[in-house]
Amino acid sequence: MSLSPIKRITGRAVPVEGDDIDTDRIIPARYMRCVTFDGLGEFLFRDIRQSSDGKSTNHPIDQAKFKGSTILVSGMNFGCGSSREHAPQAIVRAGFKALIAGNFAEIFFGNSTTLGLPCVAAKKEDLQALTQLIWSEPNTEVEIDLEKLQVKAGKLSFPVTMKASAQQGLLSGRYDAIADLLANLPKVKELAARLG
Repeated sequence: MSLSPIKRITGRAVPVEGDDIDTDRIIPARYMRCVTFDGLGEFLFRDIRQSSDGKSTNHPIDQAKFKGSTILVSGMNFGCGSSREHAPQAIVRAGFKALIAGNFAEIFFGNSTTLGLPCVAAKKEDLQALTQLIWSEPNTEVEIDLEKLQVKAGKLSFPVTMKASAQQGLLSGRYDAIADLLANLPKVKELAARLG
């Protein structure tokens, strides 16, 4: 039994501009003392969304025009830094369904796709065009087609890339190794009995 395949993600997008956005910016370490990942979404980008005295910095995620966005658009080397699994967990629990950036740190990418959070990479000029479009027309619907590896938004259409193994895992619904293992538990037990 596999999870539901993920072939297409459609929704409004929010720009979180900048290169080298690391996992500590995505979810500050002080919020990682949790037993479960529940509630992490409210702390997504906390230190850049709020000043030290708790006042809003008017971060794009908090702007009314981007409320309800499910696709996050960023720059190069997104998710770099430490390998904390909490970072993609916070993104998912904040309601995001996909990420578009120039490229992704390898461990962050793996942790994200295992959660069913597609991370697609675009050329810098395509990211800039998409970012300009969503700033000027925030209600634009963005579509990520994982089969064709293509993004469409308004009149924009451009190719994206993704590791073939992650793409196939998402398309087939076999992106979570633990779910795959549990689905095949009888075979695992049978093998364990033979080896034991």
